[in-house]
Amino acid sequence: MIDHLVLATPELAATVADLARQGLATSPGGAHDGLGTRNALADLGGGAYLEVVGPDPEQPDPGRPRPFGIDGLRGPRLVAWAVRVDDLDAAIAAARARGHDPGDARDMARVRGDGVRLAWRLTPLPSDVPAVAPFLIAWGDTEHPSRTAAPGARLESFAVRHPEPAAARERLAALGAADVTVERAPEPALHAVVRTPSGPVELA
Repeated sequence: MIDHLVLATPELAATVADLARQGLATSPGGAHDGLGTRNALADLGGGAYLEVVGPDPEQPDPGRPRPFGIDGLRGPRLVAWAVRVDDLDAAIAAARARGHDPGDARDMARVRGDGVRLAWRLTPLPSDVPAVAPFLIAWGDTEHPSRTAAPGARLESFAVRHPEPAAARERLAALGAADVTVERAPEPALHAVVRTPSGPVELA
């Protein structure tokens, strides 16, 4: 199942304000220490959420590129997505058996604004964005971020776009995401429509 969508931006506060003007409310997430980023979150219903991630002005320069191609962005962009699994090691092994290597698992953590520490495991974040193939994530005993993210929105549609849909579907099936819509397009892209009380918000 879709765990979350990643909307990367070069200016987190500005993007959060713009989404709010469109009716999509977010709540503060937390800082990713050492990566130079922080996020804001919106519940999308069904156990999924939107992560808006951008540079953290309160952190020093990380000395390496920020994830999701943030340093090269000129505006917000839907760049990645994650599939939630219960057993990450088993999911990695299954994907490799199907011909796709999602990479080795790594540990991550951040502290929420209320001081609660969240810890999770995931496969490597994409180096090229937008990433058609999802990364895999397992939350273990940690409270899922969707439970405390700003409510009110629902994911109306999500699609992967790729010039070779058959190849994209094969990769998604290997990662347990065969039910995700794949559309033909000249270039790889991600597209989502989020329904809010004020109407639909398009993320691309």
